[in-house]
Amino acid sequence: MVGFKNRYLVMEVFLDPNKDLAADEPIIITQFNLSKAIKDSILMNFGECGLASSLNSFQVKYVNPITKLCIIRASREDHQKVWAAITMVRSIGNCPVTFSLLAITGSINACKKAALKSDELKFEQYKLMAQVQTTDDILQQMQNCLAKIKVLEH
Repeated sequence: MVGFKNRYLVMEVFLDPNKDLAADEPIIITQFNLSKAIKDSILMNFGECGLASSLNSFQVKYVNPITKLCIIRASREDHQKVWAAITMVRSIGNCPVTFSLLAITGSINACKKAALKSDELKFEQYKLMAQVQTTDDILQQMQNCLAKIKVLEH
């Protein structure tokens, strides 16, 4: 029996630096709003048939709200369609965003390695950019996020 073939996309979400997030309510990237934005983009760019075919295995597996790193699963047949739709996402909620593909893998284990490496580097960069002492709360939240990556399954 052949297993279902998936591709895992490790992506980074960039919030628009020109938008004053202090004035408005800051956007928190969650699995729900990220998934909704991607599904809306697939529907707009590939129609209902494209959306239906890609929903078979599409899932936002992981999102880190601190480092803005996410892992998205798509079928091997539709991963390019999902990737193209992600590229065309221009906003989540009312916040302009862009995406950057960090890695694309065929197994969850390779995805975990790439995501852990990227997440740790991004968190170190976050600590340097914040220029304030990171609180125990943020450190605990980051440890929880790293633990979530380690227990990811298909």
